[in-house]
Amino acid sequence: MKYIIRIIILCSVLMVSGLNFSFAETMKPPNEILHSADLARGSDTGLEWTIKIESIEAEKKQNNTLNLKTSNFNSLAEFLTPAKVKGRKLLMRDRNMWFIKPGLSKPVPISPRQKLLGGASNGDIASTNYTGDYTITKFNENADFDNQPCFIFDLKAINKKVTYDRIRYWVSKEKFVGIKAEFYTISGKLFKTATFEYDNKIKTNNESRLFVSRMIIINAVLKNDITTMYYSKIKIKKIPDSTFNLNLLMR
Repeated sequence: MKYIIRIIILCSVLMVSGLNFSFAETMKPPNEILHSADLARGSDTGLEWTIKIESIEAEKKQNNTLNLKTSNFNSLAEFLTPAKVKGRKLLMRDRNMWFIKPGLSKPVPISPRQKLLGGASNGDIASTNYTGDYTITKFNENADFDNQPCFIFDLKAINKKVTYDRIRYWVSKEKFVGIKAEFYTISGKLFKTATFEYDNKIKTNNESRLFVSRMIIINAVLKNDITTMYYSKIKIKKIPDSTFNLNLLMR
């Protein structure tokens, strides 16, 4: 009790002195902050959601809708619309990815880095796991974006199986969600940026948690090439491991 009282007094003194002090920030190391941001764009437990992708590229508009199931950062995406792609699947398991199409006798190994639609890569639709896929090379506690105090992470890929070589990632200090990302090549060239919105909420362990509702991707060179991903119908559910069994998916 005495220890708690001392902490409260210390916080009060710092606030009175005009220092920008946040008790929550001092309690979370960078990896935990990044993990909190991951959970707002995916899950380490079972989730299902719908993604609608709208792309404008070279003034050409395209739309796709997919259903995505994820568990322990494994993901299965199935195309719902348009009719010509309905039934196609993308499976990501243990950082390996395959394309499955009705009529194909074998799955096709693909890379999360390959283009899916517009500015969206295959890996963009999967459950986000920056904590496991990247190392933190730099961490800035005093930044902002769009008038929001932020942490900035410089992230480097642990291997070439992940979607991007390098990411610069802004995480809200107030909500612990990622609000902006810059994606770089291995040579350090910026090739696209993304911003995120969180109008969805899910309940886990009797707690309400923000979940991504929109991701807007803009080409760093061709500014009019914009891809928007809308997330809806988010459901917490147990996803059987058989969902991600490649052999079963080919039957």
